[in-house]
Amino acid sequence: MKLKGNTIFITGGGSGIGRGLAEALHRSGNQVIISGRRQAALAAVTAANPGMKALELDITDPKSIEQAAKKLIAEFPALNVLINNAGIMSPDHVQKTVDDAQVSSIVTTNLLGPIRMTSALIEHLKQQPDASVINVTSGLAFVPLAITATYCATKAALHSYTLSLRYLLRDTRVRVLEIAPPYVQTELMGPEQAKDPRAMPLKDFIEETMRVLGTDADEVLTQPVAFLRNGAGPRDAEFTAQFNDRMAGEH
Repeated sequence: MKLKGNTIFITGGGSGIGRGLAEALHRSGNQVIISGRRQAALAAVTAANPGMKALELDITDPKSIEQAAKKLIAEFPALNVLINNAGIMSPDHVQKTVDDAQVSSIVTTNLLGPIRMTSALIEHLKQQPDASVINVTSGLAFVPLAITATYCATKAALHSYTLSLRYLLRDTRVRVLEIAPPYVQTELMGPEQAKDPRAMPLKDFIEETMRVLGTDADEVLTQPVAFLRNGAGPRDAEFTAQFNDRMAGEH
């Protein structure tokens, strides 16, 4: 995709990968609008990046999505890129009786949120001369981390949805891309993750992602995620067991 001259809406732009992408795209010469539920976080990001805009959004609420879409189209008619980034991740212990509120929140945020947000903006995006929908999935979309089973299932589903959406929009002006991050130093799973030496530094991830975004690639993959992307296949059950045994041994 082109890396400048866009009007870009990013969900979950107040922290982590969302903030990193928002700031990198802002520096590249795009109008960036970030969203999230934490007004203080949004205000901190926009204050640090003059010209960036923010919009409060509860990605779990269909009415909030509908209202946000109407506001975006009215105030930013040149909007041509949607980045579905908002997501939550937590251990869910599916080998036991699950916490229904927890798993429902993960599914609603990570899967229904992007589907609903895309639906609310897709007809507008079709009218733009050069548009993109970019879904942020995960390397765990291809090989699950068992202790976060519901999160991984939502990312696998979002990957599948992305493939379908790309096919269905193949004859339109809208490109559909997928960013599948590896384990990155953010606070997705808590403050400790941001300092974990096993995780890819956020700065390095953003730099590599921006480089790949500037190509014709439909999947934006960084080197540390390749083993997960390539591990899926006929032997995925065996690979999943090996991956989870290794991860368990590192804790």
